[in-house]
Amino acid sequence: MSDLILEHADLEPADVEWLHLLVGDWQVVSDLAFADLVLWLPTDDGRFVAIAQCRPSTGSTVHYDDIVGSFAPEGQRPQLARAMEEAKAQRAREPRWFGAYAVREEAIPVVHKDKAIAVVARQTNLGSGRTPSRLELNYVEAADDLVAMIPRGEFPMTNAATGSRRGAPRVGDGLIRLNSEGEVLYASPNALSCFHRLGVIGPLVGQSLVEVTADLVEKLQPVDESLPLVVMGRAPWRTDIEAHGVSLSLRAMPLTDRGQRIGAVLLCRDVSELRRRERELITKDATIREIHHRVKNNLQTVAALLRLQARRMDVPAAREALEEAMRRVSTIALVHESLSQTLDEQVELDDMVGRALRLTADVASAGTSVRTVRTGSFGMVPAQDATPLALVLTELVTNAVEHGFVGRTSGTVEIVVERDNADLRVVVADDGVGIPEDGAGERGPGSGLGTQIVRTLVTNELGGTIEWSAREGGGTQVELQLVLRAGEAARS
Repeated sequence: MSDLILEHADLEPADVEWLHLLVGDWQVVSDLAFADLVLWLPTDDGRFVAIAQCRPSTGSTVHYDDIVGSFAPEGQRPQLARAMEEAKAQRAREPRWFGAYAVREEAIPVVHKDKAIAVVARQTNLGSGRTPSRLELNYVEAADDLVAMIPRGEFPMTNAATGSRRGAPRVGDGLIRLNSEGEVLYASPNALSCFHRLGVIGPLVGQSLVEVTADLVEKLQPVDESLPLVVMGRAPWRTDIEAHGVSLSLRAMPLTDRGQRIGAVLLCRDVSELRRRERELITKDATIREIHHRVKNNLQTVAALLRLQARRMDVPAAREALEEAMRRVSTIALVHESLSQTLDEQVELDDMVGRALRLTADVASAGTSVRTVRTGSFGMVPAQDATPLALVLTELVTNAVEHGFVGRTSGTVEIVVERDNADLRVVVADDGVGIPEDGAGERGPGSGLGTQIVRTLVTNELGGTIEWSAREGGGTQVELQLVLRAGEAARS
């Protein structure tokens, strides 16, 4: 719609936003009116172009094909132009024929800041030819009240809720018409069913809805502050009311005439099952986070026990093995700590890897000053990949620090990350002594425990490849390539 406006007219940003607000909320009008709505924008050459359309979900449509982007036919232009010039709704005296069925047309100017900026065509298919029911009559009367607000610049409502507080429920879910005092003038059968499930006995017509709902609200139960304003029709807001295990979603649309409130349309929907499922999801999410938190605590306890055991060891090799095991357990604990702080089964790996690698470099570099530098970003990584990837990086950095800077007082370990959606390439390079010519030991693809762990994790857990090579300018370079889990990789 924005592209069509830019192409065919020169409107102020505020006017464009007004048209977007109208289109965002006009499905209610279409459903109440049993009519198609088409938004026509005047062009610089005197024509009208359709920039948006809406079909009713309550009745037959007029336009089976999309007409957005097309120009108004010659016979319709005078009515649209007259609505723009006079800033008043124009209703055709005779229906216009679309093939085999007749259509009643009305042109409603869209007024913003006392200026007509577009026209809404209300087109009703008269092909049904049946006697309207009481429900249909009330629908149409409510639609007439809302449509009458458009030329006065009172619809759409600028102080309406935004985001998740706007929109549903819809017309077919349940409709109540209120007078200016908040008394019920009409309640559709679906609306009556909603309030009966909530605990209301008898009819609603003639009763004050705020008094009815006040009797339903259970003591000591938290209540939305906007509830009284919604049930009296004073604010264009949306809220929920809960009673007797039933949840009802309510949305108010105040009806005004030149700033004076004359009534309201209230839409309602039974959302008990929806709220129950939401609570189940919240409970499951909280349970999963608690599990990750407890796993993290247990792993930290194991790491502490390994540290205590290592301190009692007199054999240097045994002490070193326990300290390495402690480091690996601590790395896994960091992943679970990150998972316990989010609802998603994904980990922001950059911060976690930064902490783990700094700690690894400090612990492994006895007597050597080692600097770790990271270029690029891991982004969000699925939990299934986060643990093995963090362990691999920790092992590679530890290997570089412990074996690459023998006899050195300082050194640098650089981690380069390149990510394209699920494709991940990581290079861990150091400026140390390099790989021995025979390739044996922990410095390269030999048989050391660290190397075996890395190979197993990369091949079996991550399904990737790893390659050791000499770094240009001296030192060692390890290149890791893998594809993050299909369907679970987050955006980088």
